[in-house]
Amino acid sequence: MKRLAFACALLAAQPALAFDISAMSDAEREAFGAEVRSYLLANPEVLVEVINELEQRNAQAQAEGDKALVAANADDIFNDGYSFVGGNPEGDITVVEFLDYRCGYCRKAHGAVAELIASDGNIRFIIKEFPILGEQSTLASRFAIAARLVAGDEAYAKISAGFYESFRGDVTEASLRSFADDLGLDSDSIVARMNDAEVTKIIEDNHLLAQRLQIAGTPSFVIGDQLLRGYAPLEAMQGIVSEERG
Repeated sequence: MKRLAFACALLAAQPALAFDISAMSDAEREAFGAEVRSYLLANPEVLVEVINELEQRNAQAQAEGDKALVAANADDIFNDGYSFVGGNPEGDITVVEFLDYRCGYCRKAHGAVAELIASDGNIRFIIKEFPILGEQSTLASRFAIAARLVAGDEAYAKISAGFYESFRGDVTEASLRSFADDLGLDSDSIVARMNDAEVTKIIEDNHLLAQRLQIAGTPSFVIGDQLLRGYAPLEAMQGIVSEERG
């Protein structure tokens, strides 16, 4: 029995150790199982160690898989030719955000992202319009994209930030017109382009890209070659940027 207990401990410490349980008799397997149970009950910290190790391995595998996804889709992520590029266009690190203007966590992330870009000064920032929360989200994205097509990056930047900072209420054509007028933009020209095929294709392409990257929620980020699915505070994003530079 002591030898069985020792084997249990050894297996717990070295889970990769080769062990052929099929060579045991039924009685030996039953005895071994009883000893394993007894050992784990007496040493529950082993289970914590095993769980922690499993989580670390899973996280590492996820990170490696994400890097492969980013590499395989790099052109569409970083150089699609239609997404807004802000921050420092010549920055040494690119941060890409998939966002939905009706997403509460995107609103929460907006200030952190703005602070990250402003305080760092060497980040290239790309926005991927990724409306997933219904018709109003799609209307908002169409409006922002149309504004960029009509009036350029400066108008787009005002609208994109404004959706978080000043826009309130439901997204309708009337509220969007008022929003644009308040920002000093030509609402008629923007609204006239909202349903263009080009706008539709941009949104569709972003959704297809998100599917390939296994992104299902907002906000989601690509920071360098890492994927960050979900909201993260400023300090966490700064840490990833530093890691990428390192």
